Amino acid sequence: MADTVTPAVADPAGPGSTRRERTGWYFYDWANSAFQTTVITVFLGPFLTTVTELAAGCELGADSCDGAVYPLGIKVAAGSFYPYLISLSVFLTVFVLPVIGAIADRSAHKKRLLAAAAFTGAGATIAFAFVTGERYLLGGALFLIANISFGAAVVVYNSFLPQLGGPDERDGISSRGWAIGYLGGGLLLALNLVAVTMLSEEGNAQRTLDLARWSIVSAGVWWAAFTLVPLRWLREHPTAAALQAGGNVLTDGFRQLGRTLREIKAYPLTLFFLLAFLVFNDGIQTVITLASQYGTEELRLDQSTLIVTILLVQFLAFGGALALGALAKRIGAWKTVLLSLVLWTGVIIAAFRLPAEAPVPFMILGGCIGLVLGGSQALSRSLFSQLIPAGKEGEYYGFYEISDKGTSWLGPLAFGLVFQLTSSYRVGLVSLLIFFVVGFALLAAVPMRRAIIAAGNTPPRVL
Repeated sequence: MADTVTPAVADPAGPGSTRRERTGWYFYDWANSAFQTTVITVFLGPFLTTVTELAAGCELGADSCDGAVYPLGIKVAAGSFYPYLISLSVFLTVFVLPVIGAIADRSAHKKRLLAAAAFTGAGATIAFAFVTGERYLLGGALFLIANISFGAAVVVYNSFLPQLGGPDERDGISSRGWAIGYLGGGLLLALNLVAVTMLSEEGNAQRTLDLARWSIVSAGVWWAAFTLVPLRWLREHPTAAALQAGGNVLTDGFRQLGRTLREIKAYPLTLFFLLAFLVFNDGIQTVITLASQYGTEELRLDQSTLIVTILLVQFLAFGGALALGALAKRIGAWKTVLLSLVLWTGVIIAAFRLPAEAPVPFMILGGCIGLVLGGSQALSRSLFSQLIPAGKEGEYYGFYEISDKGTSWLGPLAFGLVFQLTSSYRVGLVSLLIFFVVGFALLAAVPMRRAIIAAGNTPPRVL
């Protein structure tokens, strides 16, 4: 497949972008969301924990396991192996993503970078077919490769956004991409859950484990197959710096990243927005991460209720992203994100008041989360695109992805500390209000029009 490289343009908005090109961009959200939903949200944690427990000498299907494994000679409780892997992947991501972004900005062939990251991640996910028996170390290594590659591909993917439309178009473009991603991720998850339900056998823990493994593999196949669409339909829009770059793109990328780190203080309002996003998005990610635990431990709901709610969130997030994107066209993305944070605050208060052993109210609340989830994230992405100096989209989205994934420990830490002090999941949940209140205050304090102009960009008509 040959890349189509258009001449360098002064306007990074890419006035020559086509509907076909934008559709190709949307399809990468469709492709990679399968990894987020099927692998991360549902199957990988229980699957890899079970494999680790087998390696620790526990029996398959046992109610509890006190065994330990010894990766690199370090004693690790079997149940802690997967959470530690997540922490390690976050740590590595902090170093990898800004470098990937800098390389993307210096390369005239960003599609090749997208292909390399996406196919590496998808290949590692497909390789879970070989994680059988007690091969927990293989599973851990494949997860690290897949998760880091996932983040790297998202950085490159996001860096195309400013080139696909002008300031007044990006909110709609970002919202449609996010909506299609939720639809694709939800569709594969639904298919996998149907397969697991139909093919599993009561009392046959090995069959359940095998079905989980093949569900993970299916996400890798889905990711790789649908990545071919953006690679075919997207076009290159290299910056002047990328076309003039000589020598080694990798070393040039490191040098450019160093210069950006020194110069980033020249854009304090962009950094201030990033801080606001860091705070409120941490609250969002924590709600998503802990919703299942809250449902099982505090509300005493069964697994079927949680599965239905997860699917409800996925499919309603499709409509929610489009609805908030349409609202942003009328009142502006900044005000719409602020409104979404008010709605998130209402979600937390409602979750605190949910009755135990009542699945319908929990599902209704999950529907509300779905409606506000996609739009708040999609519009944050498009807002940030307005604050990036031209030609540095990859680098800045590298920092953005770190704030998305690399700081999601703050909310769980607050939740855990409050629970330890109060022994109440409800009070722990309420502690997350601080992230939405402070995030709202910080975002409201950002003078968006002035921040966009300071970054050298043209503000949209409606903010």
